[in-house]
Amino acid sequence: MGLKGSRKRIERLRSSVALKSRMKLWMIRATTLVLLGTCFVQLTAVGEVWGPRVLKGWPSSFAQDSSKMDVKLSTSLSDQVLPPKRVYKNNGYLMISCNGGLNQMRAAICDMVAIARYLNVTLIVPELDKTSFWADPSEFQDIFDVDHFISSLRDEVRILKELPPRLKRRVELGMFYTMSPISWSDISYYRNQILPLIQKHKVVHLNRTDARLANNGQPLEIQKLRCRVNFGALRFTSQIEELGRRVIKLLRQKGPFLVLHLRYEMDMLAFSGCTQGCNEEEVEELTKMRYAYPWWKEKIIDSDMKRKDGLCPLSPEETALTLRALDIDRDIQIYIAAGEIYGGARRMADLSAAYPKVVRKETLLGPSDLGYFQNHSSQMAALDYLVSLESDIFVPTYDGNMAKVVEGHRRFLGFKKTILLDRRILVDLIDRYNHGLLNWSEFSIEVKRVHADRMGNPTKRTVISDRPKEEDYFYSNPEECLLSSDPYGELSRLSS
Repeated sequence: MGLKGSRKRIERLRSSVALKSRMKLWMIRATTLVLLGTCFVQLTAVGEVWGPRVLKGWPSSFAQDSSKMDVKLSTSLSDQVLPPKRVYKNNGYLMISCNGGLNQMRAAICDMVAIARYLNVTLIVPELDKTSFWADPSEFQDIFDVDHFISSLRDEVRILKELPPRLKRRVELGMFYTMSPISWSDISYYRNQILPLIQKHKVVHLNRTDARLANNGQPLEIQKLRCRVNFGALRFTSQIEELGRRVIKLLRQKGPFLVLHLRYEMDMLAFSGCTQGCNEEEVEELTKMRYAYPWWKEKIIDSDMKRKDGLCPLSPEETALTLRALDIDRDIQIYIAAGEIYGGARRMADLSAAYPKVVRKETLLGPSDLGYFQNHSSQMAALDYLVSLESDIFVPTYDGNMAKVVEGHRRFLGFKKTILLDRRILVDLIDRYNHGLLNWSEFSIEVKRVHADRMGNPTKRTVISDRPKEEDYFYSNPEECLLSSDPYGELSRLSS
């Protein structure tokens, strides 16, 4: 019995020691987890204060010491760490309906974000144009990553996908104020004229948004915020981005490529009244189309005079001559960023003969790839936009909205080569060459000389204060956001 009792006591002692050891190990683990949790909370708190300042890239507009915080954006990290929400007294709600094509709307959205920030109002996600010539039914979220748009700007302005329920009901009943702002207005116009209306009516709807904010003379914070929205917040949807990467990869596999933004499309020719190279039947068809759309106000157009003034898009034949004169390599791939070329293969013959590696998204991708985007011109334009940004050379044949916005974006990405054609001089040189007044060598030398300083290099925006429509467009040369445009080193770029 004594031996058995001793054994039992030893076993109980062993069990007790083992239990104590397990409890001690458990306590150590628990303490470690608590300490780790505390550290995580502390690091998160510190990250909320310091992380966004480093990662978001731009100083919070109108904040104290914002000029000292000009740092670069890290795109990959900005997706993981959101900037802290900006707290401000909300003066009301701003609804906007954009008009025009994709890039016209893109620039307008940038302007309206800056205006909403300046007025301390809540912006409702923009409504895109569905009534223009293209009749594209796409919503904002069909083209742009709406969640990224909202979250990436939350340190500047509060953006909602829709109005709060009570105000939404009021709008549905027509109880809101709607208007078109005055074009090319200074930001003070919005403070003095629009803000009181928002405070009075709580909801104001701006039904036209293109070119409503002046290019020049705006506070630096406004100009930088326009850039931040354009180059950071307006990210395309994952479907568009993925397809864009595929097209770029296919092009890169075969070497360098040039994007030709060739605006020789039926609607562009009808709108502009430019009929260079068209036969009588085509001229009649284009004229009928122009008269069919009441918002195309200019009806009687002298096509020859307009062309000589440099106001017509270059034809495919004129474009081929120009590229050859500039010594563009015959073997380079040329990606056509445009809709259907008017006249089809017949009008593309000269260009295809001069540059046999002409491709389009429709030739690089199958019908199943583009099926999602069919009948959605803005989504197709978004795909062309992505490819244009990545091209080795970008050549617009007309200075429309896409040409201007892509030009500015390529400047922002490091002044990538963009050949800005002087159409007025070009058509004169082309006519002289075609009439035998210049030989090929003389023609080529002159074309090169005219465009030597028109390659997207750093330059100052032209300011014409009394004729804002004629001055350089902010989005084609956002010099306040470009490092190389700042001789004193006081401005910073958004990209790395």
